[in-house]
Amino acid sequence: MFSTGPAEGGSQPRQALRKWGLASFNLGANLGANLFTRGAAAVALTAGLLVAGGVQARQSPEAATALPTVALSALPVQAQQTYRLVLSGGPFPYNKDGTVFFNRERLLPSKARGYYREYTVRTPGASNRGARRIVCGGLQPTQPDACFYTADHYASFRLIAR
Repeated sequence: MFSTGPAEGGSQPRQALRKWGLASFNLGANLGANLFTRGAAAVALTAGLLVAGGVQARQSPEAATALPTVALSALPVQAQQTYRLVLSGGPFPYNKDGTVFFNRERLLPSKARGYYREYTVRTPGASNRGARRIVCGGLQPTQPDACFYTADHYASFRLIAR
């Protein structure tokens, strides 16, 4: 990933370290120091990219509360049907419906494991479950605190306004 100096093909890491205020790091041949320096350089470069906007950072739980909203009546008919099934407790058409949603994307507000559950929104013409889902959170599945709609398989969410 990085060279240790001119003998290995250049001084790019030195320039990067200088740019991020870490010029005092020694890029010598000592293996331990080299590994430490490579790690520090990677951290410095990653931090620089995040600050510069070159890499999108994951959304914080505080920022997730500012999700856009969508009126239930503005959702596709299939999503409205799925929402009614959630409130009535089913029966659901897919085995995965009602299973725990882990919020790995961290786009929804941070909650304890098991808080969110996912439900499939049927997609006309799709031979599989498709990408559309409703994710609801709350202690009682039939009385969710909030539900979110995603049309792009968890890449974005909108809070469903009742």
